[in-house]
Amino acid sequence: MKTELSTPVSETLPEAGRDPLLEVTGLSISYEARSIFRKERRNVVEDVTFDILPGETLGLVGESGSGKSTVGRAILRLLAPSAGSIRFDGTEVTTLGHRTPLAYRRDVQAVFQDPSMSLNPRQPVSMAVTSALQRHGLGNAAERARIAAETFDHVGLTRAHLERYPSELSGGQQQRVAIARALVLKPRLVVCDEALSALDLSTQNQIINLLVDLQAETGMSYLFIGHNLEIVRHISDRIAVMRLGRLVEFADAARVFDDPQHPYTRKLLGATPAQHPAGRDERRAVRAAFAKAHAEGLVPVV
Repeated sequence: MKTELSTPVSETLPEAGRDPLLEVTGLSISYEARSIFRKERRNVVEDVTFDILPGETLGLVGESGSGKSTVGRAILRLLAPSAGSIRFDGTEVTTLGHRTPLAYRRDVQAVFQDPSMSLNPRQPVSMAVTSALQRHGLGNAAERARIAAETFDHVGLTRAHLERYPSELSGGQQQRVAIARALVLKPRLVVCDEALSALDLSTQNQIINLLVDLQAETGMSYLFIGHNLEIVRHISDRIAVMRLGRLVEFADAARVFDDPQHPYTRKLLGATPAQHPAGRDERRAVRAAFAKAHAEGLVPVV
């Protein structure tokens, strides 16, 4: 597996004029805050609107607390919106009721930040794949074992990894198991929520390349949630930037990176490693300001 980053997929954008696979419109999510004297609703996400085309990757970025992961969990139906609409392939998701249809669970999968938290430490990692197949009524035991082995091959794991336990695998190998578990159901959309942030740089590059290759083979879409614009840029067709629960910028990835329109986006870019030396002193000053604000528990001021 190569370790250098693949060519950014934003250079080959999806065809225009296709109907979106996912449409998020006016999405708001709130929680109940209690104090000694009263209780009130507070918005953590407010009036967020974007779409994702078939075969497209949308990068959703922002600092911690911006609401990006909350949006992802609403799409996965792990959180209930307080307002707005989520439509998947033309079907309104917010009205599906308390029990999510298995068809939706199959079409919309997730890869989270820490794969070890979702892998049973007492079971071989092959069970993560075969259990997913069993839950959806796919194949008998022998067929599920065969599919698991083929899927491990597909994500760069060997047959020898099938019977290993999570503690016997590296972080990158565990994340490949998580990707295999999502991939085995042939989803149409995968929500990658900070899926690379716990990995070292070399492993991040390998996983990015793997995700890009799998997308080219299957045509699935990604919602790629992260806080590092430099990483998100290399996998995204378009990028949506969130700050304090609101969407502040939404455009083609190349435009967001090369000509950001919102001051907050420019600050985020200044806080990430750059590929050119221009403005190095300013970027260092911005990184220092961000670090100071986070150390004091504050939101950096733009």
